[in-house]
Amino acid sequence: MPDSNLNHKPASKPARQLLFSEALHHKRPTSITTGPHASPPPIEPIVMSDKEQPTTMERIPKEITAVSRRIEGMDASITSLTLETKSMRSDIAVFQSTVSGLEQRMRTLETQAASCVPGQRPGSPLSQE
Repeated sequence: MPDSNLNHKPASKPARQLLFSEALHHKRPTSITTGPHASPPPIEPIVMSDKEQPTTMERIPKEITAVSRRIEGMDASITSLTLETKSMRSDIAVFQSTVSGLEQRMRTLETQAASCVPGQRPGSPLSQE
């Protein structure tokens, strides 16, 4: 009995190439994909049948709205980071003030300790025998 696979014609393109071709057809490539200068991910178009596909003039306002929302989100993030930075600067100023006060107190205690007689408490009058 002849093998039915022998009469089967191979596909003109492997499945992987077809999927890649389809991906290129449906997605816009980005110019830079990684690193500090990476492009933001592209806005994916809505995939519909050719009859339902919106015209460019119908699609532009929707894409502008989507981009506007992304910009608003970025503005909110920047505002949040700015407030957080101001808060951190305030915290750092309080910390530096506390450290400065502790350093001053330490110098005062060192001065008192240097003038102290062994066995006598700092700040108490010298006892004369």
